[in-house]
Amino acid sequence: MFSKEHTMMGVAYPAGFKAAGVRAGIKKSGNLDVAVIYSENEAAVAGVFTKNQVAAAPVRVSKIVVGTGTAHAVVANAGCANACTGEQGLRDAEKMCDIAAKELNCRNDDVIVASTGVIGVHLPMDKMETGIKAAIKELSKEGSVNAGNAIITTDTYSKACATEVTIGGKEVRFGAIAKGSGMIQPDMATMLCFITTDAAIDHKLLQIALSEITETTFNMISVDGDMSTNDMVTVMANGQAGNAKITEKNGDYDIFYNKLKEICTELSKRIAADGEGATKFLTIHVSGAEKFADAKQVAMSVAKSPLVKTAFFGEDPNWGRVICAVGYSGVRMSPEKTIVKFGDVTVYAHSIGAEYDAEALKKVMAAHDILIDIDLGEGDADATVWSCDFSYEYVKINGEYHT
Repeated sequence: MFSKEHTMMGVAYPAGFKAAGVRAGIKKSGNLDVAVIYSENEAAVAGVFTKNQVAAAPVRVSKIVVGTGTAHAVVANAGCANACTGEQGLRDAEKMCDIAAKELNCRNDDVIVASTGVIGVHLPMDKMETGIKAAIKELSKEGSVNAGNAIITTDTYSKACATEVTIGGKEVRFGAIAKGSGMIQPDMATMLCFITTDAAIDHKLLQIALSEITETTFNMISVDGDMSTNDMVTVMANGQAGNAKITEKNGDYDIFYNKLKEICTELSKRIAADGEGATKFLTIHVSGAEKFADAKQVAMSVAKSPLVKTAFFGEDPNWGRVICAVGYSGVRMSPEKTIVKFGDVTVYAHSIGAEYDAEALKKVMAAHDILIDIDLGEGDADATVWSCDFSYEYVKINGEYHT
């Protein structure tokens, strides 16, 4: 599905895209911290952003860029979020656009900007300018790995993928890089995701596709229940694949949509599995709900429960914590109809704990990937949320977080 060779090319895999990541001294660690993604020609663009009312300056600026329907580049940094920085922060985000636009010979409103890191700190613009110019000089088809590493903070690795599909007889390529490990509860976690494709598609249809897909992918993950000030997902489509431009919802659109969803699903899972200090990857599947919103609400209630998350860290089959979270989710449910399974082991049914094979359950709890399956018995709707456990390391990371 996602070959290792192509994934190494990441956002530079589609035709006409280049990337780079450099050290500008913004991260205290001295690691890569400024990334640039560039399309040789103006691309159609779509974006989805955090709903946090305390939105960071780059979010506010990038919303305007996405609103134009086109973009040429993405400039992103890690180590400083440029959030809660007032008018100066807004000017700094706009300056990022200006610096990149002059170097790339494009319009200011063709440059998406993104930042991640500590809130309430001003960007060191001298370092930022040096970093942007250096990254632009290093743009290449091999630059995606460095670009991906330049946007991570507490992640243990950079998330990237690349794939292709045939649309109208043409090979259409997709690439992506993403970061996210803590402060993850998107409602579009600190999550940034940049997707590129050489497909030819109308920007309005691109926006429709991304907005819909986000609801069942990125908006279905939770590491700690905190929504960042800086979340964003963007897609640039530059049309260099040469397919007939997708201007309506037809067979070509469906193929494009499904491939984009495949990428977003994969990245969502990787972000959840790489939660800060995580030792378990939890998939919470809720079925038998009256509607999707109910199923999601129940799944999120379980995913965000500290008691549930710590139980899985301790490999303690405490099903009581799960059914408790279902009960206080706010969704109408009947304990007599609800069934809860850990893996393929039923732990709760008909208002009481079920008899189960202790050894089988022990194997489930010892695994890294664990499925929590909840059937409400009320309808036909279902939803899947991806999450992780809470470990001692999560508290340590966030108790000592400075960059």
